[in-house]
Amino acid sequence: MWLLIVSATTVCAQVGEHRNDLAVGGNAGYALNTIGFVPKVSQAMHGGMTFGLSARYVCEKYFSTICSVAAEVNYTALGWKEEILDAFDQPVINPMTGAAEAYNRTINYIQIPVFAHLAWGHETKGFQFFFQAGPQFGIYLSESTDSNFKWDERNTSDRSNKTDAQGTMPVENKFDYGIAAGVGMEYSHPRAGHFQLEGRYYYGLGNIYGDSKRDYFGRSNHGTIVIKLAYLFDIMKTK
Repeated sequence: MWLLIVSATTVCAQVGEHRNDLAVGGNAGYALNTIGFVPKVSQAMHGGMTFGLSARYVCEKYFSTICSVAAEVNYTALGWKEEILDAFDQPVINPMTGAAEAYNRTINYIQIPVFAHLAWGHETKGFQFFFQAGPQFGIYLSESTDSNFKWDERNTSDRSNKTDAQGTMPVENKFDYGIAAGVGMEYSHPRAGHFQLEGRYYYGLGNIYGDSKRDYFGRSNHGTIVIKLAYLFDIMKTK
C-alpha cells in the first residue's frame, strides 16, 4: 500500500501531462464493523455513521491514468455487536428480564486516511472509475455500551461462546492504525463539481486491547466495510 502512495507522488516527476488540481469537500456514509477478537467473540456487523472532510490533489495524467493524492478527516462510529447464542444457534434468554440478551459497544474515532488515488475515464466532464489505497490512522474519542441486561445477571450457562471478558473492558489503545482500500465511480462537471460513490475496506493493524502474553486477547483489531458518498469542488484547476 505504501508503494501505491510513493508511485502516485513520484509519477509527477515522470514524462506525462502535468496537473496542478486541488479539490476539497465533504463525505458521509455508513460503516459496518467487527472486531477480530482472539479468543473469538461471536458477532454481527456493528453499524455506525461516518462523515468528514475530503481533499484531493491531482498531479499527473500518465497515459490514461489520472494520478492523485487524496486525504480525509472523518468522525466514525465503530465497535462491535455481539451475537449471544446457545448451542442450537438460538438467542440466549436472560432469566431476569425474559428477553433475548443483546450487547453493543460503540467506539468513536477521528480517522485520517491518506490515499494514492488512481482514476481512469473522463477528467473534466463525465464518469471515471477510481481505485485508492493507503494508510489510515485513528484517534480514540469515546465509547459507550448498550445492553438490555445487568452484567452480573447475564446468562452464562446457556451461551455457546463463553468469551465475555470484553464486556467490562474499556478500550486500552487510544491510537489505531491500519490499511484502507476502496473502489468507486465519480461523475465530474466543470461547474457542478465532483460526485463520488465508493466502497471501502479497512483492516486494522493495531489492537484495541493489549496483546502481550499477560493480556486476555491476543488480537482485537478493527475490520470495517464502508459505503460513502462524497462531493468535491475545485479550488485550483489546470484545464
